[in-house]
Amino acid sequence: MSNSEELVMELRWDPTLGEWIMVSNIRSARPWQPTSFCPFCPGTPETGYGWKALILENRFPMLIENPPNPSIHRFYKTAKASGKCYVVVETPQHDLDDLSDLPLEQIKYVIELVIEKQKEEMKKDYAEYFLWFRNKGREIGVSLTHPHSQIYVTPFTPIRVLREIENAKIYWEKNRRCLFCDILKVEVEDKTRLLLENTNWVAFMPFYSHWPFEIHIYPKKHIQLLTQLSEVDIVDLAKILKHSLCGLKKLFSKPMPYIMAVHQSPLKGDCSFYHLHIEIYGILRDENKLKYAAGMETGGGNFTYDSVPELNAQKLKKKIIECLNENSL
Repeated sequence: MSNSEELVMELRWDPTLGEWIMVSNIRSARPWQPTSFCPFCPGTPETGYGWKALILENRFPMLIENPPNPSIHRFYKTAKASGKCYVVVETPQHDLDDLSDLPLEQIKYVIELVIEKQKEEMKKDYAEYFLWFRNKGREIGVSLTHPHSQIYVTPFTPIRVLREIENAKIYWEKNRRCLFCDILKVEVEDKTRLLLENTNWVAFMPFYSHWPFEIHIYPKKHIQLLTQLSEVDIVDLAKILKHSLCGLKKLFSKPMPYIMAVHQSPLKGDCSFYHLHIEIYGILRDENKLKYAAGMETGGGNFTYDSVPELNAQKLKKKIIECLNENSL
């Protein structure tokens, strides 16, 4: 954003789809894959020294705690872009490729750091939702390669999660059972899409996968928020994340680009029928072949799947087993 350009930071309502669009021209000024410096390495003005992992405020945010007043339109609805955007710097090491390259203890530490941030943000008036997500790979549009993830604390519930909540509520009212608990039971029983299981978590490729190598990770116990995880839950989550992401990385000759997002309940209100889970979208459909969200997906809104989830699950499971064997040596 140039010095003469007016700051625009607001929410704009799409009345046709019933969802908020975040608008921020600050984002246009963010650095794009610089090679001469890294703002997340130790010793920069933002990071300093002597840390294992950090949560920093994003310097180019979509949302801020005290945003300017939104524009007023004669027809469209707008709102303040209230919230927070954070960067989770997962390690001081710049040259690691992925979260799965970190030791288990470090992954556990990162999860705990995020949970502490969520506890802090839950107290804020603007905080309706806490979305922790991770973008991996240039194909996804990652602007900085140092291992990191992000947090958006939003004044609304993201539309994809909102659709899950609405359908989970309908299912609960009809069956008096949790939709996600039933999905978990079916996936464990079917076994054909099951990828990995430990004491407290299950990883599987959904029957209804959208992306070629999609992983869903469910806690076995019915909980709604990251803040409800016990110490043992966090340890087992670190394990299943490490091995699942390691399998994705090994699947082809180059590491898999992916998006990972934690879906949990809104921070306010009662969604006891909902079930926390993690979704990971591996976007390569084959060696050097991207799955594009093209005409039918972006224009129509319904995904096509170019293979069969059961076959892709078996390919991915073999790589996850390799990762397990390597880590047991």
